[in-house]
Amino acid sequence: MLDEGEPHGLPGSYLNGVYEDRPLPAGEASYGRPTTTQTVINVTNGKLIRLFVNDEPFDVRYGSLRSHERALDFRSGILTRRAEWVSPNTESVRVTSQRLVSFAHRAVAAVSYEVESVDQAVQVTVQSELLANEQLPAADGDPRGAATLDHPLASEYHDGEPNVVVLVHRTQHSGLRVGAAMDHLVDGPGGLRTDVRVAEDAGLVTAATTLQPGQRLRLVKFVAYGWSSTRSLEAVRDQVWAALSSARQAGWDGLVAAQRDYLADFWDHADVEVDGDAEIQQAVRFSLFHVLQASARGEDRPIPAKGLTGPGYDGHAFWDTEAFVLPLLTLTAPDAAASALRWRQRTLPIAMQRAQELGLAGAAFPWRTIAGQECSGYWPAGTAAFHVNADIAHAVIRYVAATMDTDFERGPGMDILVQTARLWRSLGHHDGDGRFHIDGVTGPDEYSAIADDNVYTNLMAQLNLLTAARVAEQYPDRARELGVDSEEAAAWRDGATAMYIPYDEVLGVHPQAAGFTGHQVWDFAGTPPDHYPLLLHYPYFDLYRKQVVKQADLVLAMHHASDAFTAEQKARNFDYYEALTVRDSSLSAGTQAVMAAEVGELDLALDYLGEAALMDLDDLEHNTRDGVHIASLAGTYVALLAGFAGARYESGAVRFTPRLPDGLARLAFTIVLQGRRLRVEVKRDSARYLLVDGDPMEIAHHGTAVKLTAGKASAQPIPAMAARARARQPAGREPARRRAADGTTVGSVPPAGE
Repeated sequence: MLDEGEPHGLPGSYLNGVYEDRPLPAGEASYGRPTTTQTVINVTNGKLIRLFVNDEPFDVRYGSLRSHERALDFRSGILTRRAEWVSPNTESVRVTSQRLVSFAHRAVAAVSYEVESVDQAVQVTVQSELLANEQLPAADGDPRGAATLDHPLASEYHDGEPNVVVLVHRTQHSGLRVGAAMDHLVDGPGGLRTDVRVAEDAGLVTAATTLQPGQRLRLVKFVAYGWSSTRSLEAVRDQVWAALSSARQAGWDGLVAAQRDYLADFWDHADVEVDGDAEIQQAVRFSLFHVLQASARGEDRPIPAKGLTGPGYDGHAFWDTEAFVLPLLTLTAPDAAASALRWRQRTLPIAMQRAQELGLAGAAFPWRTIAGQECSGYWPAGTAAFHVNADIAHAVIRYVAATMDTDFERGPGMDILVQTARLWRSLGHHDGDGRFHIDGVTGPDEYSAIADDNVYTNLMAQLNLLTAARVAEQYPDRARELGVDSEEAAAWRDGATAMYIPYDEVLGVHPQAAGFTGHQVWDFAGTPPDHYPLLLHYPYFDLYRKQVVKQADLVLAMHHASDAFTAEQKARNFDYYEALTVRDSSLSAGTQAVMAAEVGELDLALDYLGEAALMDLDDLEHNTRDGVHIASLAGTYVALLAGFAGARYESGAVRFTPRLPDGLARLAFTIVLQGRRLRVEVKRDSARYLLVDGDPMEIAHHGTAVKLTAGKASAQPIPAMAARARARQPAGREPARRRAADGTTVGSVPPAGE
């Protein structure tokens, strides 16, 4: 959104965990179905600054716009806008604005707004606004969007004094109290006049003066937010006053300096360098920055699928967080990863209550939520997607493996592992031959539902059960506290050991779930190109009974449970599911990039990397208006590290199998792993490993053990890989090529999806 508020696509301001409850009606009632859901709300907007030149509003749709540029600097975290505008009355002004949301000050944002007269004396008025219950565009009916809530904030308090406004509101159903305040520094020529106006839903600070050619009026705006479900009106009001005072004390320059310091530290251990494709280089830094913004100050709250960039999916968090976002955060910002997992642990009582409602033991985490309650009213794709529980457990396992944080493992981590293990033991069953089955579930592929023995679900549950049994033995005091005895732990091991993993002996591939490879194949040739995503044009009934895959499922299993498959099985499985996967989900391309690289299809992996990386920068799915795709952005990082660098660390050993496609000349990155900083640089024919600091460690490079000591680099040759035929995708669903026949970089819009 532009500073002046119009024109706009979506004028949203969002706070992590601030939502409103709303009814979730159904045509007919059914047991266990949620009757309410949660929707992220547009909170009090503190971004607005309007400019009037001789009473003519600055609006880029009118007059003459000589120049206009907006640039986001990832090093400073500052969005800068520069414009030169001639009003309909021919007065010329230059406008420069900079704004930031502070990483260092938890509740503060700031804007520096400057207007300069170009060639004649002009009367200028700048109005800085704080606006609640802002009018939003009407919903467009897309099920991936958000519900439009009318007037979700009820005023509880409003006040103002010179240059300062504070507003406190409360959501009418969820009972969340939200405070917002703004303060200003104004600098301009003599004769400057300021005033303040305050109402229940709005506050306005106005500065007016006459500018001679070359003179400038500068306004620095500090905005503070506070929100709580438990604190009193006075406490929230005083909280935003205090945050505002802190911002004012730091000043604009202090906020900028703290922002730069924070990001300098982040980029020092998180940056990824990509030579050979400038577009991918920019995109991966864009991805890292936005994932950091969505999570760095989450403070034990969820990371929504759209981050805090829009209301898509009603601001809900899904399994996307644990499966795609936390792998990035674990290696770059582990504190943020731990925070997201602590949020899951805090919602365990709700998940345990949900499991009990479903007749199960342990905890059944929700498919989609903000506060912990299940918010999906469609149970085949919601409640039945039990794999979310194993995804959360897997994120705990990855985090502990990367950080060696045993305090977390025996605390919040063990709470999660034990309760999810109990769920699997009660959800599954042994057959007459002793095999353990998990029936009637939905895996990651949402075009297949209520299936028996989904391979991804079974393999992830197996790891969950084994790890829960191990930590129960490792921390006996906590096991006793959680009521885990030796018999229960043994039952977990039994279930894991006997876990049934279907395999189609005739086709030589793993079916996505039992019987899947016997289903009729979807008529891809007869599907019009404009009928994707399929979920918007065909009934789920038809999708569920055909071989058509929305997003990586069995292929994701080969990534997350890599040791369960041989290299030959991975290659055959990859080819089989490439021909069925339509990528109607933005979650898919990153995973397909990882596995394409592993089986040796490096050019195809590069194509999928491009799709994940440019999902939002090129608006490939035509819905970035609802917010960025945080999991796809994170998938860009994962595709580079787990794909082209072949990084694996979850099994206790740290392994790399690096190989670059022709389209990339070099890949370099630093990761924080097991208390050490490890620098990896991959070129076409060699890889270089440098332990920047920390105790000596051993890694594996293409299966060869390499011992590293701090400060001493080790260069290793990259073995050649046998060429293989490029896998085929469904007709019309091929990813856009990153390389043309002559070797130049190309790009085209891939199929739209979710």
